[in-house]
Amino acid sequence: MHDEYELLKAQQHIHELIAEQHPLEDTLDAIAHWLSLLLPSATIVFMRHDPDEGTLSLVPSKHFSQSYIQRLQAVPIGPGVASFGTSAFERRIIITEDITTDPRWEGLREAAMAEGLRACWSSPVVTANGELLGTFDTYYSSPEKPTVDDKRRLRQAAALIALALIRDRDIQAHRTLSEWHHSLFVNHPDGVYSFDLEGRFQSGNAALERITGYSEADLVGLHFNQFITPDYRDLTQAAFDTARQGEAITYETMGTHASGHPYYLEITNFPVIIDGEIVGVYGICRDITQRKQQTDELRLLKRGVDASPNGVLMVDACKPDMPIAYANPIFSTMTGYGHEEIIGINCRFLQGPETDLKAVDAIRHGIRDQRDVEVTLLNYRKDGTPFWNQLVISPVFDDRGTCTHFIGIQQDVTRQKGQDARIAYQASHDLLTGLPNRTAFDARLSEAFHYSQQHQKLLAVMYLDMDGFKTLNDGLGHHLGNKVLAKVATRLHALVSEGQTLGRLVGDEFGLLLTGCDSHEQVVELADRILETLATPFEVDDHCLHISVSIGIACNDITLDQPHELMQHADLALEKAKRQGRNTWQWYRDREVASIKDSVLLRHDLHTALHEEQFELYYQPLVETTSGRVCGVEALVRWHHPSRGLITPYEFISLAERTGQIIPLGRWVLRQACLEMAQFRTEEERILPVAVNISSLQFHRDGFLDEVRRILEETGLPPNQLELEVTESVFLDGASQVIDMMETLKAIGVRVAIDDFGTGFSSLSYLRDLPTHKVKLDRSFIADTLSDPRSAAIVQGVITMAHHMEMMVVAEGIETEAQQQDMVRRHCDLLQGYRFARPMPLAELRSLPERLPAKGFGHSL
Repeated sequence: MHDEYELLKAQQHIHELIAEQHPLEDTLDAIAHWLSLLLPSATIVFMRHDPDEGTLSLVPSKHFSQSYIQRLQAVPIGPGVASFGTSAFERRIIITEDITTDPRWEGLREAAMAEGLRACWSSPVVTANGELLGTFDTYYSSPEKPTVDDKRRLRQAAALIALALIRDRDIQAHRTLSEWHHSLFVNHPDGVYSFDLEGRFQSGNAALERITGYSEADLVGLHFNQFITPDYRDLTQAAFDTARQGEAITYETMGTHASGHPYYLEITNFPVIIDGEIVGVYGICRDITQRKQQTDELRLLKRGVDASPNGVLMVDACKPDMPIAYANPIFSTMTGYGHEEIIGINCRFLQGPETDLKAVDAIRHGIRDQRDVEVTLLNYRKDGTPFWNQLVISPVFDDRGTCTHFIGIQQDVTRQKGQDARIAYQASHDLLTGLPNRTAFDARLSEAFHYSQQHQKLLAVMYLDMDGFKTLNDGLGHHLGNKVLAKVATRLHALVSEGQTLGRLVGDEFGLLLTGCDSHEQVVELADRILETLATPFEVDDHCLHISVSIGIACNDITLDQPHELMQHADLALEKAKRQGRNTWQWYRDREVASIKDSVLLRHDLHTALHEEQFELYYQPLVETTSGRVCGVEALVRWHHPSRGLITPYEFISLAERTGQIIPLGRWVLRQACLEMAQFRTEEERILPVAVNISSLQFHRDGFLDEVRRILEETGLPPNQLELEVTESVFLDGASQVIDMMETLKAIGVRVAIDDFGTGFSSLSYLRDLPTHKVKLDRSFIADTLSDPRSAAIVQGVITMAHHMEMMVVAEGIETEAQQQDMVRRHCDLLQGYRFARPMPLAELRSLPERLPAKGFGHSL
């Protein structure tokens, strides 16, 4: 009687646990206890079914060792897979009376015997509709055979377990759904609230408190019209009544904020229906005051655009052919086309046979890159009349940063174009030869000089002076002398390539500006061709005249502060060419050492340095803008030359890239930085991420990824402590391969940052697709931000754009407090520069404080 009572009590306890939604583990333990009363010598466990993998896994039990529990994880279901795998597969009770002899236990027999298990009865746990939930297994320490009653009890236990599992799953699903609904209510960015049928507030979320200024406690129990301005209360009540009668409605009204000021609201009301009965009303609201103001402003703006003296177009950037969506009246007047002929078509209908294709390409590139474009091009009116059109095109972005439209502003500048062209040509060209004059040449030199300094490109100039021209000019007359100069200019111009500038400086002197050269040898080859070309006699007015030229050459491979220094050096070289007999060229030599020879020697020394370990890494800290806390370092290589002393990367990195030595050098830098930072972390117990510059040659090289993995493994540096910095030049051979590489690096924990951002020519669409977390603003922008509004605009634009893409921004080259405070104002994330610390050896880095002292941190500007 006592046993029967205990069984009923245990069984009732199981049903109570299921009904009261106790944890599943408690219910399973109760079922196991109930079975232990029926089968006193048995050990009962449960195995869960994974339908995706088709496996069973033992639920952890105090009755088994961890090794056995681990062994019975993800056991595949199938015939002949122990008792439980076969039971789950065949959906019936499987009895193993003796594990030592049952062939189904062959793969798990050793593990079972180690646990002291000799018999196993497995029962499938299946729902009413046939879904397999798992098995429960009854183990014995000696061979056992079940009775008919035992099998009945096993089936009864399986049904109880299925009931418990289904009930638990339903509870979890209901709880999840409830949490989803609660999260939607609480976290919705709009105000969400509920009313009873009388219009009194029942609840409200945080957004409602923010919009109205009232706390939820202030609102609950009060009628909504207490918070609506009097003139809008009838409208608001009528909308509520509509929702109370079972219809959803969206309308605009005006509320009164807790501070007393009125504001516009857009509200959606809809009924709350339970079991077919309306029990309340839900509301969703948003503050549209700003939107209403913008609508009014847009109305005024359209009026102003319609009245503009310039033609204004708006094209739809979201449609394939970018059709015109709007044109103001003056555009029709300017072009002769009616409004109905303009809307819905692409504006290329204004182009004609003489339209400059370069200007058209500039427009296409600007549209492709989604940037401002300003061009002047020849267009045609409807009657075929040409006119010069000064066109400014600007992209329009929505709140998500998507370009939705382009606005074009057109001005007819036909009359000014003719006048300006004549004036500009006369001001910038030599009228005898048609070449750029000294003023134009100097302007182009200045532009090329600053660009080459910023991008570390080779720039060379030639100073040409005709030998004996004064004698020819005085003897045969200025008229004939001018003809000779014109012919000389023609021959020289035939030798000039794209990107090179030939100018007449004064008299018989010419200048040649060479950009885009890969080596000094190219410059020398051109100088030899000039000497050869001018050596051919000139036939002028029945005279056969021989004339030669002396050439002075200078380039920017030495320290220069101003572009005019290049011409001064070329002039000195020209004088030396004259002294050496004329009809020759001379290269300006600094301290009597030829630049070409110096480059060759340095290349040899670089090869030696790689084998003699003459390199050392310096580290420059990166600090948080608002706190000054050191959050990482950049590894910078230095060369301890045996005779020239410490050489900075500026002097040898470009040489290493040209000769291919950047590959072994880059590999050494990466390995050394990882090794030193791994040791630094161990000794100092500080996590200090390190950034390493990677050249485009190194990044694209086969095996680079394996090299990174190997170095991390050998040095012990965690992958998340390494950041690779690459410049935009890595995209020159296409972006898809770069993006794939960056994705792979990201997957192993290594981050990639874009260095010197803004100095290259890659499309911003690349940046959009790159899996990068950080961009570094080039120091050239930082240096000009305080004095140049254009640079400031670029810096602010990059910071804003990067933050919208959830990227961090580092400002390089911070040297003054003013620059630091400017970056604080612009919300730049990280700073780097002499303002905080110069690059330093590892020994100095060890004594670096956690925060670097610099005035101004944390100023709220």
